[in-house]
Formats: sequence, C-alpha cells, structure tokens
Amino acid sequence: MPSPYRALFAAPGTKAFSAAGLLGRMPLSMMGIGVVTMISQLTGRYGLAGALSATIALAAAVAGPQVSRLVDQYGQRRVLRPATLISLAAGVLLLLAAHYGWPDWVLFVACVGIGCVPSVGSMVRARWAALYRGTPQLHTAYSFESVVDEVCFIFGPIISIGLSTTWFPEAGPLLAGCFLAVGVFWLTSQRATEPEPHPRDRDAAGGSAIRSPGLQVLVTTFVATGAIFGAVDVVTVAFADEQGHKGAASLVLALYAAGSCVAGAVFGLLRFKGAPEPRWLLGVCAMAVSMIPLLLVGNLPFLAVALFVAGLSIAPTMITTMSLIEEHVPRAQLTEGMTWVSTGLAVGVALGSSAAGWVIDAAGARAGYGVPAVAGAVAVAVGFLGYRRLKRPAPGRGGTVEQHGEREERHVA
Repeated sequence: MPSPYRALFAAPGTKAFSAAGLLGRMPLSMMGIGVVTMISQLTGRYGLAGALSATIALAAAVAGPQVSRLVDQYGQRRVLRPATLISLAAGVLLLLAAHYGWPDWVLFVACVGIGCVPSVGSMVRARWAALYRGTPQLHTAYSFESVVDEVCFIFGPIISIGLSTTWFPEAGPLLAGCFLAVGVFWLTSQRATEPEPHPRDRDAAGGSAIRSPGLQVLVTTFVATGAIFGAVDVVTVAFADEQGHKGAASLVLALYAAGSCVAGAVFGLLRFKGAPEPRWLLGVCAMAVSMIPLLLVGNLPFLAVALFVAGLSIAPTMITTMSLIEEHVPRAQLTEGMTWVSTGLAVGVALGSSAAGWVIDAAGARAGYGVPAVAGAVAVAVGFLGYRRLKRPAPGRGGTVEQHGEREERHVA
C-alpha cells in the first residue's frame, strides 16, 4: 500500500473501525441483488423480486437520513444498535415469509423494516473526519473509503448471487444480515474513535442538514448520478442477455467498479490546492461524457472497455463530494449530511432502474443506454445551475487547510 495510505493507519483504532466498516457495508451491495435472486428462484416472479428490491432501497432512502440525524445528536452506539436490530428482525421476517410462501404484503412490510439499516459508510467517514479534520490526510481517508465502497460493489453481488444459486435461495440475504450484525456491533464497540455527539449544537442548527443550499445541490446532482448507476446495471444485464452471454454481465459490471476503484486509489495519492468546486463540476461532466460511448456499443468486449473508462470518473467525484459536504454542513450534522448524498444515490438508482427497464421493453437494450446518457446531462445541468451555491460554505466552515487561505482572500476581495 502506498505510504499516504499507510500513514492513515498510524492513529490508534483506525484499522479496527475500517475493518468493521468493510463488513458493515457489504449488505449495501448484497441485499438488493440477493433478494432478487432469492425471490426469483423461489417464486419465478421477477416483477415481485424487483419491486421488493426497490422497496428496500426507497425505505433506506427515507430512514437513512433520520437514523444519521439521531446519530449526530446521540452518538453512534446508542442509535446504530437499535436500528440494526430492527433491520435484522425485518430480514428474518423476509426470509421466513419467502421460504414458507406467506402473502406478498408480508414481504413488502419486511422490506420496509430492512430499510432501517444504517449508512455504515457515513459512520466510518465521520470517524475519519473527527480524526483528521482540517488536514490533507482527510482527503486520503475519503479516497480509501471510496476504494472500499467499490471493493464491496465488486465482490458483494458475486458472493450473494453465488451463495443463493449454489447453496440455497436464502443464503445471500442471510449472509448479508450476518455481515451487518458483525460490522455494526463491532464498530459501535469501539468507543475511543466514536465522534462526539452534539445534542445542543443539533438543536441550534435549526432542523435538518438538507436545509443547506449547497447540500441540496449535491443531493439533487447525485439523484441524477444514481440514475446513471441504476440504469447502467439493468441495461448491461439486458445487453449481455441479447448477446447470448447473460452470465458475463457480472464481469462487465465488475470492471465498471474496478475502474472507479483504480481511480480512487490514485486520486488519494494526489494533493490539490485551491477550492474543490471546479474539480467536482469537472467530475460530474466527465461522468456524463463517459456515457456517450455506451450508445455506440456493439459487443461485450467494447462495452467492458467503455464501462471501465466510465468508472474512472466515479470515485474522484464521490471523494470531492465528501469534501464539499464538510464545507456545507455544520459539524454537528456531518453524518446526516453524508447520508443525504447516499439517499440521493439510492433514489436515483431506483428511478434509473425503472426507466431503463421501461426503455428496454419498448426499444431494446442498446436504446436503454440512452437513459444514463440523459441522466448524465441532467447531473451536469444541475451542477452548473447550482455552482454558485457551492461556492458559499456554511457559516464557520472554511474547508481544508489548503483552501482556508484562498477562501479568506476571496472573502476579503
């Protein structure tokens, strides 16, 4: 591992909470696809399987920011453990209902409960922020976390699908629940690195973090970005099926995540001066432009190369987004602010998946790649329209050490 990454783990407790965070966020990439695989195997009803997966995503989008808001106010340990137990209980209900063929409404109720799952990635990032706030190491830490996210999205679906198809249908979601339980309870047992709660500051902040104009721009942009991700996943599976190699879809999508993983690792080694807003807007534009070659794909090898290149813009944009959240959200609402971006992505994934499915049914898989292209254009439009808001940080937030002096000069001018 390059030295900047090695240096991150010199601080006591960092290795432990990083390992717990890796386990705790594996369900993010395992549960949805695991439910689809389980239900389709047990019932053969792909429509029901997709609806249940979407229910989990939308429930998490609603509950996630509320859970994180409570975490900012009362601390990770006091909030995450009860929320995780609710999610696990709902997961057990889903497995039983699916196995014994209970009514569909029970499945949907269980999926709503599963949506109480906490945003473990936001919790780990909050620990890094508490440890390295105002230092260049925080950029490296966010880069490392982006790489961990991509590792989860590369291996999570493969593990979940593989277990459910080769062992028994419920195996994928069951293992996802085990990862969640071990990860969250291990993470919350580490009190030394837990960020200090801010009950009084939260009250003084005047409501939800989403009231921040800058955060509104980031979240709205990432709804469109999530639509890119959701559409690419669905259309790639359909395209591979049309080509007669449906099983290759997982490998092609793994290359998409691998491109992001490589870019995130390299991005973390770089040191930038100046404000992050231009880099963020450039990243959003790059994601949009990278969707254009997908409209021209004619075979799976070309698609694999195009998606790997497209993935190179994802992690740097996500890393820069986390830096911007640091500036646009009061410190006492940092976890909630990070979770709102994840919520925007989740909503976008649901919208993109649905839109892509409709286009595929109507015009075929190649036409489906028009959905992420349109979503990319929307993200760029929102980015440009909201750019001025991003240049005005929240009161008392001055960005990183390198940016502070420049912002002071800009303010004086």
